[in-house]
Amino acid sequence: MIKVVVAEDDFRVADLHEKFLKEIEGVEVAAKALNAEEALEAVAQHRPDLLLLDVYMPDRLGTELLHQLRDSYPELDIIMITAATEKDMINKALNYGVIDYIIKPISMDRFLHTIENYQQKKRLMNSQQTFDQQTVDQLIGREPADESELISVPKGIDQLTLKKVRQLLKENADDGITAEEASHYMGASKTTARRYLEYLISINEGVAEMRYGKVGRPERKYFYQP
Repeated sequence: MIKVVVAEDDFRVADLHEKFLKEIEGVEVAAKALNAEEALEAVAQHRPDLLLLDVYMPDRLGTELLHQLRDSYPELDIIMITAATEKDMINKALNYGVIDYIIKPISMDRFLHTIENYQQKKRLMNSQQTFDQQTVDQLIGREPADESELISVPKGIDQLTLKKVRQLLKENADDGITAEEASHYMGASKTTARRYLEYLISINEGVAEMRYGKVGRPERKYFYQP
């Protein structure tokens, strides 16, 4: 389970972030903070894996917390979600190892894509003690340039995730797989899983059929198409 602290001074936006996070299996919101002081207290109390940090808060800038957070909690991952577009702000955040910087207003797809990608990298990091170059490339977001990876994909489709969904279809070539089953495998929402499956259909790497399940209700099953 990935624990998240949301530091956002607008409670309506904080509630929206929490709502988005509830769409993702394996993620829980440990606390919400409305200012910088509360954010530091929440991190100290809950020791989260991930902090969603705004820049503009009433008592201090979120970027002013980065040095303290890095010194006290070196394993804490931070994603900035903010309206701050100034070069200095972005440069400081990246220099302190912020793993993503999302400019408001954000879409649900962009938010879910970021968190799900983080989940996958977290699982990969925890899966072994030593890494080869290919695995390191995946961790830093650099994919090997084979022919299949050179094909451009639309916004909201991640190459690493797409590769895993494609492999999942191949492994279930006979029985097929539903969007719900794929979501459990991916650790993602059903909506996100369906987006990847439908994308594979759009590029002629998959087909879908309506099948009747055990309770008699039809369900959409996806099959790999070589």
